[in-house]
Amino acid sequence: MKILVTGGAGYIGSHVVLELCNSGYEVAVLDDLSNGNLESIDERAEFILGSTLVKKDVEKALNNVECVIHLAAFKAAGESMTNPIKYSQNNINGTITLLNSMIKKGIKYFVFSSTAAVYGNPKYLPLDEKHPLNPINFYGFTKLEIERILGWYGKLTDLKFANLRYFNAAGHDPNNKIHHIEKDPQNLIPIVMEVASGKRKQVKIFGNDYNTKDGTGYRDYIHVTDLASAHIKSIEYLLNHSNITLNLATGDSHSVLEVINMTKEISNKNINYEFTERREGDLDELYSKSSIAKDLLNWSPNNSSLKSIIQTSWNIYSKKLLS
Repeated sequence: MKILVTGGAGYIGSHVVLELCNSGYEVAVLDDLSNGNLESIDERAEFILGSTLVKKDVEKALNNVECVIHLAAFKAAGESMTNPIKYSQNNINGTITLLNSMIKKGIKYFVFSSTAAVYGNPKYLPLDEKHPLNPINFYGFTKLEIERILGWYGKLTDLKFANLRYFNAAGHDPNNKIHHIEKDPQNLIPIVMEVASGKRKQVKIFGNDYNTKDGTGYRDYIHVTDLASAHIKSIEYLLNHSNITLNLATGDSHSVLEVINMTKEISNKNINYEFTERREGDLDELYSKSSIAKDLLNWSPNNSSLKSIIQTSWNIYSKKLLS
């Protein structure tokens, strides 16, 4: 089976491509390299430079493809609130262009990179797939809108889809085959890695008055290789079953200070940080069950201990930024 991965040169995408290649799939990657790195793509994969917004790029990339894994998207929640046109055009319109081209070509398997941001503020923890959907930023809205479009396409066409709602992806390939470092990281762990390796002076911690053990926010971190394996299992599931919507998380959470202290321990580097004001909308804690993924896909986040996440991240950052 040939599989197209949009956004396959990005952080998560490159790990998905590696997992697919190692599993024996023929893989094509469509990426405009706005956030991705060409060197991160496994050499066994075919690369097409292009965008999901450009119909001819999409049609070229879909040649002989039987399944699409769609990761190409802008993902900065804060930016989405100040530049909604950018996010609606790329995330929503790009997906529609892709889906329409797929349907015209008779390609019916689609795995979608969604997000925990579709839930908004949690009404209970741990989150599950039955939780109300009420995103509090435009990025989350774009992902939810795509899920709803997929629901209709699934009813009106032969499309079969899996919505994979990620929590906090982190870590790197444990065999050090992917050296992807984000160009302008917005998430905690890459920022901490930049401080440990000397690229950045300090970590800004947004608040120390949360209702948690150490006063900082707690999040559910899932190793990127565990995310990648869930994509493979989702494809296998769709071949013989109906559409699915799944949370991908660990059911556990770690604080900002726990991440910093673990990085100190593993890197043997000092991590300078300062507390600043809380950001509007930041939550005390967020974590989720993944019981449906475990039951339907026989999937578990086996690599997602905080130590494994930090160690595999440091392996890459120490080589790239300290060399």
